[in-house]
Amino acid sequence: MDEKSLKQEIIKTGKRLYDAGLSVAKSGNLSCRLDNENILITATGTCLGDLKEDDIVKVNLAGGNCADKNKPSTELLLHSLVYKNFPAKAVIHCHPPLINGYFALCTSLKTLTFETKLYLGNVPVVEQDTPSITKPEAVIEALKISNLVVLKNHGTVAIAGDFKEALGLTESLEEAVRSAAIARLFNKEAFDELDSGLKETLTKNEVAYKMFSREHIQAIVDLVNKDEFIAQKGKELDLTVKLAVKLNEADKAFKFNFEKGRIVKLEEDADAPFVISAPRQIWEQVFLGKLDSFVAVTQGKMKLEGQLGQLSKWYVPFTRLFALFRQVKFIK
Repeated sequence: MDEKSLKQEIIKTGKRLYDAGLSVAKSGNLSCRLDNENILITATGTCLGDLKEDDIVKVNLAGGNCADKNKPSTELLLHSLVYKNFPAKAVIHCHPPLINGYFALCTSLKTLTFETKLYLGNVPVVEQDTPSITKPEAVIEALKISNLVVLKNHGTVAIAGDFKEALGLTESLEEAVRSAAIARLFNKEAFDELDSGLKETLTKNEVAYKMFSREHIQAIVDLVNKDEFIAQKGKELDLTVKLAVKLNEADKAFKFNFEKGRIVKLEEDADAPFVISAPRQIWEQVFLGKLDSFVAVTQGKMKLEGQLGQLSKWYVPFTRLFALFRQVKFIK
C-alpha cells in the first residue's frame, strides 16, 4: 500500500476511534509501517476524529528524523520500539474510558465470554507513573505476551498486522469491560464466583525440569491423567485426538495421543493433525501461565497447523490442559 493510501487508513481508523468514544479531544496516536526504514505517525496535538493528511508525518526509524513541518506524536519512542521489536504493521494507542475506569480499580480482566477468553485472554497491565509513556521498555515486554496491553490510568496499546485487527482488539476489550460491569450490577455475589469450578486445586510440583525435556512433558502428562476435570470433560466431549507441541529453536516436538480425555501415549514427533509451535520465549510465557495458548494462536505469537475451529469443541478441557502446564516447574 502506498503512502497516500496508508494515510487514508490512519484517517479512517482515527475517526472510528473518535466516533466510538475510544479517543476524545486530542488524546491517542496512530502509526503504521511505511517500509523497512520509515513509519507514518500522527502529529502531536492532533484530534484523531478530524485528521487531515498533513496531520500524519513520516519518520525514519533509525534516526527518528522527520522532514514534515508538523512534529510527530510525543509517543514516538514507543511506536518506534514496537516496529524495531515486532513485525507489526500498525499501532493504536488510545484512552478508552471504560477500560481506564475498570483497570484503575482492578488488576485483571474478569472474562465472561468465550470470545474474550479466546481472543484476549489475560491482558497485561503495565503501571504508569506519568501522563505520557516514560517507560516504553516495560510496554514492549508486555507486548511479547499479548498484542494488547493496558497502561494503568492511561489507556491501551494494540499492535497488529493492520489497523482493522488492532482496532478489533481494542474494541473487544472495551466491550468485555462493559459486560463485566453489567454482570456485577446484576449480581455481585455471582459475579465474584464465576469460573470457580476451574480454580487450581492440585498440589504444586516442587521438582524442576529442563524446559521441553522428555521429563518436563511427561510430568505434564502425569498431571493431565490425574485431573478429574479433564477426565470428566474428556469423556463428555469425546476428547480423542493427536496434538503435538513443538519448540522451534530445537526442532523438538512431543505428541499427545488423547483417548476420551486421557493421554494414552506420548511420542517425540510432530506427526499430528494439530501442531502448536512457537519460539522458546513464547513457550516460557505459556509454561509460566502468563500467556494462554489459544490467545497466542489467535494473536499470531504461536503457529497452529490444523484448524482452530476444529479444536474449539474441546476448548474447556484444553484450557484446563494449558492451565496445568504452569503446575510443573521448569528451568530454561
